Amino acid sequence: MSENNTLSAADALMKKRRNARLALLGGVVVLAAVGSSAYWKLHASHFVSTDNAYAAAEVAQITPAVGGTVLEVNVSDTDAVKQGDVLLVIDPTDAKLAVAQATAELDRATRRVKSYMANHNNLSAQISAREADAQRASAQLAAAKAAAAQVTANQRSAVAAKEANAALISHSTVDTNPEVQAARARLDQAQVDLARTVIRAPLDGVVAQRRVQLGQRVQPGMPLMAVVPVHEIYVDANFKEVQLEKVRVGQSVKLHADIYGKNVTYQGVVEGFSGGSGSAFAAIPAQNATGNWIKVVQRLPVRVALDPAELQAHPL
Repeated sequence: MSENNTLSAADALMKKRRNARLALLGGVVVLAAVGSSAYWKLHASHFVSTDNAYAAAEVAQITPAVGGTVLEVNVSDTDAVKQGDVLLVIDPTDAKLAVAQATAELDRATRRVKSYMANHNNLSAQISAREADAQRASAQLAAAKAAAAQVTANQRSAVAAKEANAALISHSTVDTNPEVQAARARLDQAQVDLARTVIRAPLDGVVAQRRVQLGQRVQPGMPLMAVVPVHEIYVDANFKEVQLEKVRVGQSVKLHADIYGKNVTYQGVVEGFSGGSGSAFAAIPAQNATGNWIKVVQRLPVRVALDPAELQAHPL
Protein backbone atom coordinates (compact mmCIF):
# COMPACT_ATOMS: atom_id res chain seq x y z
CA MET A 1 0.00 0.00 0.00
CA SER A 2 2.80 2.30 0.86
CA GLU A 3 4.60 1.44 -2.43
CA ASN A 4 1.51 2.31 -4.53
CA ASN A 5 1.15 5.64 -2.79
CA THR A 6 4.81 6.39 -3.49
CA LEU A 7 4.35 5.66 -7.23
CA SER A 8 1.21 7.79 -7.45
CA ALA A 9 2.99 10.72 -5.84
CA ALA A 10 5.93 10.39 -8.27
CA ASP A 11 3.59 10.24 -11.26
CA ALA A 12 1.77 13.30 -10.07
CA LEU A 13 5.04 15.17 -9.62
CA MET A 14 6.23 14.21 -13.12
CA LYS A 15 2.89 15.22 -14.61
CA LYS A 16 3.06 18.53 -12.82
CA ARG A 17 6.56 19.18 -14.11
CA ARG A 18 5.55 18.19 -17.65
CA ASN A 19 2.60 20.53 -17.57
CA ALA A 20 4.83 23.31 -16.32
CA ARG A 21 7.28 22.75 -19.18
CA LEU A 22 4.44 22.68 -21.72
CA ALA A 23 3.04 25.88 -20.28
CA LEU A 24 6.48 27.48 -20.45
CA LEU A 25 6.92 26.33 -24.04
CA GLY A 26 3.49 27.64 -24.94
CA GLY A 27 4.33 30.94 -23.34
CA VAL A 28 7.57 31.16 -25.31
CA VAL A 29 5.70 30.40 -28.53
CA VAL A 30 3.08 33.03 -27.75
CA LEU A 31 5.75 35.59 -26.86
CA ALA A 32 7.67 34.78 -30.07
CA ALA A 33 4.50 35.17 -32.12
CA VAL A 34 3.63 38.45 -30.42
CA GLY A 35 7.21 39.67 -30.82
CA SER A 36 7.33 38.70 -34.49
CA SER A 37 4.00 40.37 -35.13
CA ALA A 38 5.11 43.52 -33.33
CA TYR A 39 8.43 43.54 -35.21
CA TRP A 40 6.60 43.20 -38.52
CA LYS A 41 4.06 45.86 -37.71
CA LEU A 42 6.49 48.38 -36.24
CA HIS A 43 9.61 47.80 -38.34
CA ALA A 44 9.81 45.11 -41.02
CA SER A 45 6.60 46.12 -42.79
CA HIS A 46 8.25 49.43 -43.67
CA PHE A 47 10.96 47.74 -45.76
CA VAL A 48 11.06 45.55 -48.85
CA SER A 49 13.90 43.30 -49.98
CA THR A 50 14.87 41.09 -52.89
CA ASP A 51 17.68 38.79 -53.95
CA ASN A 52 16.78 39.32 -57.62
CA ALA A 53 19.23 42.15 -58.26
CA TYR A 54 22.17 42.64 -60.60
CA ALA A 55 25.02 45.11 -60.98
CA ALA A 56 25.15 46.95 -64.31
CA ALA A 57 26.74 50.00 -65.97
CA GLU A 58 26.21 52.25 -68.98
CA VAL A 59 28.85 50.66 -71.20
CA ALA A 60 30.47 52.91 -73.83
CA GLN A 61 30.76 51.16 -77.20
CA ILE A 62 33.86 52.20 -79.15
CA THR A 63 33.18 52.43 -82.90
CA PRO A 64 35.07 54.29 -85.65
CA ALA A 65 33.52 57.27 -87.41
CA VAL A 66 35.81 56.82 -90.43
CA GLY A 67 37.08 53.76 -92.24
CA GLY A 68 40.67 52.72 -92.70
CA THR A 69 43.45 50.37 -91.65
CA VAL A 70 44.25 50.10 -87.94
CA LEU A 71 47.75 51.47 -87.40
CA GLU A 72 47.99 51.23 -83.59
CA VAL A 73 46.09 49.44 -80.80
CA ASN A 74 47.16 50.74 -77.41
CA VAL A 75 44.91 48.81 -75.01
CA SER A 76 43.82 45.28 -74.17
CA ASP A 77 40.98 43.79 -72.16
CA THR A 78 41.03 44.67 -68.43
CA ASP A 79 43.19 47.78 -69.02
CA ALA A 80 42.13 50.82 -67.01
CA VAL A 81 41.85 53.99 -69.11
CA LYS A 82 41.16 57.64 -68.45
CA GLN A 83 38.94 59.92 -70.52
CA GLY A 84 40.93 61.14 -73.52
CA ASP A 85 43.44 58.29 -73.58
CA VAL A 86 44.26 57.08 -77.12
CA LEU A 87 42.74 53.64 -77.62
CA LEU A 88 43.71 53.08 -81.24
CA VAL A 89 44.84 54.93 -84.34
CA ILE A 90 43.60 54.48 -87.91
CA ASP A 91 46.04 55.13 -90.76
CA PRO A 92 45.60 58.88 -91.46
CA THR A 93 47.13 58.90 -94.97
CA ASP A 94 43.84 59.11 -96.86
CA ALA A 95 42.47 61.70 -94.43
CA LYS A 96 45.55 63.89 -94.82
CA LEU A 97 45.23 63.77 -98.61
CA ALA A 98 41.57 64.76 -98.30
CA VAL A 99 42.55 67.74 -96.13
CA ALA A 100 45.16 68.84 -98.68
CA GLN A 101 42.65 68.57 -101.52
CA ALA A 102 39.99 70.48 -99.58
CA THR A 103 42.52 73.18 -98.72
CA ALA A 104 43.38 73.59 -102.40
CA GLU A 105 39.69 73.74 -103.35
CA LEU A 106 39.09 76.46 -100.76
CA ASP A 107 42.00 78.50 -102.10
CA ARG A 108 40.76 78.08 -105.67
CA ALA A 109 37.22 79.10 -104.71
CA THR A 110 38.53 82.17 -102.91
CA ARG A 111 40.58 83.23 -105.92
CA ARG A 112 37.62 82.64 -108.26
CA VAL A 113 35.30 84.82 -106.17
CA LYS A 114 37.91 87.55 -106.01
CA SER A 115 38.13 87.44 -109.82
CA TYR A 116 34.32 87.80 -109.97
CA MET A 117 34.56 90.97 -107.91
CA ALA A 118 37.46 92.36 -109.95
CA ASN A 119 35.56 91.61 -113.16
CA HIS A 120 32.52 93.38 -111.69
CA ASN A 121 34.59 96.54 -111.22
CA ASN A 122 36.01 96.29 -114.76
CA LEU A 123 32.54 95.88 -116.24
CA SER A 124 31.34 98.95 -114.33
CA ALA A 125 34.21 100.96 -115.85
CA GLN A 126 33.36 99.63 -119.33
CA ILE A 127 29.72 100.66 -118.96
CA SER A 128 30.78 104.18 -117.94
CA ALA A 129 33.03 104.36 -120.98
CA ARG A 130 30.25 103.16 -123.28
CA GLU A 131 27.90 105.78 -121.85
CA ALA A 132 30.46 108.49 -122.63
CA ASP A 133 30.88 107.09 -126.15
CA ALA A 134 27.12 107.15 -126.65
CA GLN A 135 26.91 110.75 -125.55
CA ARG A 136 29.67 111.78 -127.95
CA ALA A 137 28.08 109.81 -130.82
CA SER A 138 24.70 111.46 -130.22
CA ALA A 139 26.27 114.86 -130.62
CA GLN A 140 27.68 113.99 -134.03
CA LEU A 141 26.02 114.28 -137.41
CA ALA A 142 23.64 111.78 -138.96
CA ALA A 143 26.59 110.09 -140.58
CA ALA A 144 27.69 108.95 -137.14
CA LYS A 145 24.39 107.19 -136.27
CA ALA A 146 25.78 103.77 -137.25
CA ALA A 147 28.71 104.32 -134.93
CA ALA A 148 26.21 105.31 -132.16
CA ALA A 149 24.22 102.09 -132.70
CA GLN A 150 27.38 100.03 -132.32
CA VAL A 151 28.26 101.86 -129.11
CA THR A 152 24.74 101.25 -127.77
CA ALA A 153 25.02 97.53 -128.56
CA ASN A 154 28.36 97.37 -126.79
CA GLN A 155 26.85 99.17 -123.83
CA ARG A 156 23.98 96.68 -123.59
CA SER A 157 26.39 93.78 -123.82
CA ALA A 158 28.48 95.20 -120.99
CA VAL A 159 25.37 95.72 -118.84
CA ALA A 160 24.26 92.13 -119.40
CA ALA A 161 27.72 90.82 -118.51
CA LYS A 162 27.74 92.96 -115.38
CA GLU A 163 24.32 91.69 -114.29
CA ALA A 164 25.40 88.06 -114.82
CA ASN A 165 28.58 88.63 -112.84
CA ALA A 166 26.70 90.53 -110.12
CA ALA A 167 24.50 87.48 -109.54
CA LEU A 168 27.62 85.55 -108.53
CA ILE A 169 28.68 88.05 -105.86
CA SER A 170 25.38 89.65 -104.86
CA HIS A 171 25.01 90.41 -101.12
CA SER A 172 28.25 88.67 -100.17
CA THR A 173 31.90 89.21 -99.49
CA VAL A 174 34.71 86.81 -100.34
CA ASP A 175 34.28 85.02 -96.98
CA THR A 176 30.48 84.83 -97.16
CA ASN A 177 30.25 83.82 -100.81
CA PRO A 178 28.44 80.44 -101.22
CA GLU A 179 31.26 78.94 -103.28
CA VAL A 180 33.83 79.83 -100.62
CA GLN A 181 31.58 78.64 -97.80
CA ALA A 182 30.99 75.29 -99.52
CA ALA A 183 34.73 74.82 -100.04
CA ARG A 184 35.41 75.76 -96.41
CA ALA A 185 32.79 73.23 -95.21
CA ARG A 186 34.51 70.50 -97.23
CA LEU A 187 37.80 71.46 -95.60
CA ASP A 188 36.24 71.39 -92.13
CA GLN A 189 34.81 67.93 -92.81
CA ALA A 190 38.18 66.68 -94.03
CA GLN A 191 39.84 68.00 -90.87
CA VAL A 192 37.20 66.36 -88.68
CA ASP A 193 37.73 63.04 -90.47
CA LEU A 194 41.47 63.37 -89.91
CA ALA A 195 40.94 63.97 -86.19
CA ARG A 196 38.66 60.93 -86.04
CA THR A 197 41.49 58.62 -87.11
CA VAL A 198 42.64 58.87 -83.47
CA ILE A 199 40.03 57.16 -81.27
CA ARG A 200 40.09 58.18 -77.61
CA ALA A 201 38.36 56.90 -74.48
CA PRO A 202 35.07 58.80 -73.98
CA LEU A 203 35.18 58.23 -70.20
CA ASP A 204 37.12 56.63 -67.37
CA GLY A 205 36.73 52.89 -67.13
CA VAL A 206 38.03 49.42 -67.94
CA VAL A 207 38.45 48.06 -71.46
CA ALA A 208 36.34 45.00 -72.29
CA GLN A 209 35.42 42.93 -75.36
CA ARG A 210 38.29 44.17 -77.52
CA ARG A 211 37.72 42.79 -81.01
CA VAL A 212 40.02 44.94 -83.15
CA GLN A 213 43.47 43.79 -84.25
CA LEU A 214 46.49 45.60 -85.67
CA GLY A 215 46.28 45.92 -89.46
CA GLN A 216 42.55 45.22 -89.57
CA ARG A 217 40.44 47.17 -92.07
CA VAL A 218 37.58 48.80 -90.19
CA GLN A 219 34.41 50.52 -91.35
CA PRO A 220 32.35 53.27 -89.69
CA GLY A 221 30.11 51.88 -86.95
CA MET A 222 32.01 48.58 -86.54
CA PRO A 223 32.19 47.52 -82.84
CA LEU A 224 35.84 47.58 -81.78
CA MET A 225 35.75 47.39 -77.98
CA ALA A 226 33.85 48.64 -74.94
CA VAL A 227 34.79 50.82 -71.98
CA VAL A 228 32.99 49.97 -68.74
CA PRO A 229 32.76 52.81 -66.19
CA VAL A 230 33.23 50.62 -63.11
CA HIS A 231 33.10 53.69 -60.85
CA GLU A 232 29.53 54.37 -62.05
CA ILE A 233 28.08 50.89 -61.56
CA TYR A 234 24.45 50.81 -60.43
CA VAL A 235 22.08 48.04 -59.39
CA ASP A 236 18.86 46.96 -61.05
CA ALA A 237 16.74 45.37 -58.31
CA ASN A 238 13.72 43.42 -59.59
CA PHE A 239 10.95 43.78 -57.02
CA LYS A 240 7.53 42.17 -57.18
CA GLU A 241 4.85 44.64 -58.15
CA VAL A 242 3.09 44.12 -54.80
CA GLN A 243 6.24 45.31 -52.98
CA LEU A 244 6.41 48.73 -54.61
CA GLU A 245 3.38 50.46 -53.12
CA LYS A 246 5.46 52.67 -50.83
CA VAL A 247 8.77 52.74 -52.71
CA ARG A 248 9.69 56.22 -53.94
CA VAL A 249 12.57 57.88 -55.79
CA GLY A 250 15.18 59.20 -53.36
CA GLN A 251 14.65 56.60 -50.64
CA SER A 252 17.78 55.06 -49.10
CA VAL A 253 18.76 51.47 -49.84
CA LYS A 254 21.14 49.02 -48.18
CA LEU A 255 22.77 46.44 -50.41
CA HIS A 256 25.03 43.42 -50.00
CA ALA A 257 27.03 41.90 -52.87
CA ASP A 258 27.67 38.18 -53.25
CA ILE A 259 31.40 38.84 -53.63
CA TYR A 260 31.69 40.38 -50.13
CA GLY A 261 28.67 38.90 -48.34
CA LYS A 262 27.33 40.58 -45.22
CA ASN A 263 30.75 41.98 -44.37
CA VAL A 264 30.26 44.97 -46.68
CA THR A 265 27.13 47.12 -46.81
CA TYR A 266 26.61 49.56 -49.67
CA GLN A 267 24.49 52.66 -49.13
CA GLY A 268 22.35 53.32 -52.19
CA VAL A 269 19.51 55.57 -53.32
CA VAL A 270 16.45 54.73 -55.40
CA GLU A 271 17.10 56.51 -58.69
CA GLY A 272 14.10 55.51 -60.78
CA PHE A 273 11.74 52.82 -62.04
CA SER A 274 11.79 50.99 -65.34
CA GLY A 275 9.12 51.82 -67.90
CA GLY A 276 7.95 48.20 -67.99
CA SER A 277 8.41 44.78 -66.45
CA GLY A 278 10.91 42.27 -67.73
CA SER A 279 8.25 40.24 -69.50
CA ALA A 280 7.00 43.36 -71.31
CA PHE A 281 10.38 43.72 -73.05
CA ALA A 282 11.00 40.01 -73.55
CA ALA A 283 11.92 38.82 -77.05
CA ILE A 284 8.86 36.54 -76.93
CA PRO A 285 6.35 38.19 -74.57
CA ALA A 286 3.66 36.12 -72.92
CA GLN A 287 0.38 36.07 -74.84
CA ASN A 288 -2.66 35.47 -72.64
CA ALA A 289 -5.38 36.07 -75.23
CA THR A 290 -6.12 32.34 -75.66
CA GLY A 291 -8.11 32.10 -72.44
CA ASN A 292 -5.62 29.81 -70.70
CA TRP A 293 -4.57 32.64 -68.41
CA ILE A 294 -2.57 32.17 -65.22
CA LYS A 295 -1.85 35.08 -62.91
CA VAL A 296 1.91 35.57 -62.56
CA VAL A 297 3.36 38.20 -60.28
CA GLN A 298 5.38 40.65 -62.37
CA ARG A 299 8.72 42.10 -61.34
CA LEU A 300 9.66 45.70 -62.08
CA PRO A 301 13.33 46.80 -62.27
CA VAL A 302 14.21 49.56 -59.80
CA ARG A 303 17.41 51.51 -60.48
CA VAL A 304 19.59 51.99 -57.37
CA ALA A 305 22.54 54.40 -57.48
CA LEU A 306 25.64 53.52 -55.43
CA ASP A 307 28.17 55.69 -53.61
CA PRO A 308 31.33 56.12 -55.80
CA ALA A 309 33.55 56.16 -52.71
CA GLU A 310 32.17 52.80 -51.57
CA LEU A 311 32.58 51.41 -55.08
CA GLN A 312 36.21 52.51 -55.08
CA ALA A 313 36.82 50.84 -51.73
CA HIS A 314 34.94 47.67 -52.68
CA PRO A 315 34.79 47.35 -56.50
CA LEU A 316 32.08 45.33 -58.19
